[in-house]
Amino acid sequence: MVDPASDADGCHPADVVTAMVDHVLGLAETWPRWNLQAIEVPVEGEPPRVYTPHKAVRRVTDHLIDHLAEIEARLAGRPTEPDRWHGSMVTTASDLAPFTHDDLDEAKSRLRRLALIWEVRLRSLTDQQLDEPAGENWTLRHVAFHVAESAFYADSVGALTT
Repeated sequence: MVDPASDADGCHPADVVTAMVDHVLGLAETWPRWNLQAIEVPVEGEPPRVYTPHKAVRRVTDHLIDHLAEIEARLAGRPTEPDRWHGSMVTTASDLAPFTHDDLDEAKSRLRRLALIWEVRLRSLTDQQLDEPAGENWTLRHVAFHVAESAFYADSVGALTT
């Protein structure tokens, strides 16, 4: 398993997650300019993935929710619910809709609230809890750094200038 926190350079995991959300929302500020053309991103050994502003927001949101549920279950000593997201392989009809200023406002509200939940949860944990081995699973610190990689979805859309 790849270690997503291998170059963590001393950052607190809460800072990494909130910085990712800030980055995503910074890009999303430009998405009301989207020309309705889906963006194909090559994936090694797989068909290309299609991204749109709505899909990027959906994937970041889903990733934050999925791993937050994992963290909460693990801390409660319960098994985690396996995710059943279709992920990037599926592009829904709603993913192809125009991305309006109202959509941006909704994305800001949704993602900022999720970032706040992550911030509160991660800052409530000790370093020992963050770094406690979990068998084959990543430590909670690693989970947070992995979630921060969700910026990929927004980066796939990028900053739109026209």
